[in-house]
Amino acid sequence: MVRCWKRSETHSEDAQCTDRGPAASPWSHFPHKAFWVSLSACLLLLIIVLGLLGHLRLLQPSSQSLQTVRITVPNQAGVLINQSAVVDQQNDMVTFSVTSPANQTSTVVFDTKHGLICYKPVNQDSCFLQEMEGSDYDNVHALLQESTHKNLFQLSENETQRQTEFLGVLAASQVDVSTLEEPMQTLCQDRSVHWTKKADGPGKQRLVYFCIDICFPSNVCVSVCFYYLPE
Repeated sequence: MVRCWKRSETHSEDAQCTDRGPAASPWSHFPHKAFWVSLSACLLLLIIVLGLLGHLRLLQPSSQSLQTVRITVPNQAGVLINQSAVVDQQNDMVTFSVTSPANQTSTVVFDTKHGLICYKPVNQDSCFLQEMEGSDYDNVHALLQESTHKNLFQLSENETQRQTEFLGVLAASQVDVSTLEEPMQTLCQDRSVHWTKKADGPGKQRLVYFCIDICFPSNVCVSVCFYYLPE
């Protein structure tokens, strides 16, 4: 709409005209604001949903990645040895529960990420640590792969390779339990922890205190025997 007016005759200014559009409505910018408000709400909702999904994934990894397998094999005396292994595919870890003929259970953890083996023998007040070697990685990786296909392994006495390892306990090398990773920290929280050193044998002047037999689906059974080294 064009409006023209003429100022007072006492002034020399010419007549002026102004061209004004329609008066701006207070709701003219509403659709623009509504769009950004809706977009912000959708983004906030998306962030909340993704956060909840991530939280649930953190809470449920164990139930999805853990699998229990059983391994049976007759020992050299013909007595059937039963052991179970909890396989953690996500963390590349295997936890053995080894039951002796006397129905006593020891626990052995193979942690391939940190290259450690942790032994918690029954009737002992200590846990023992050992650095993993090439053969240990081979045996554990074979179990990790085989466990994806089956959960029961029955080993034959004739086809099983038996090995013996001797570990000398370094009594002076006590480890702070709080420095261990889980589940070893929880496993050994009420015990002292010591490093061990692999050797060819204990020698004539030292006695083997106890042994733990561990069998793998690759038809390998390892008898790990412990003795104490002098301080």
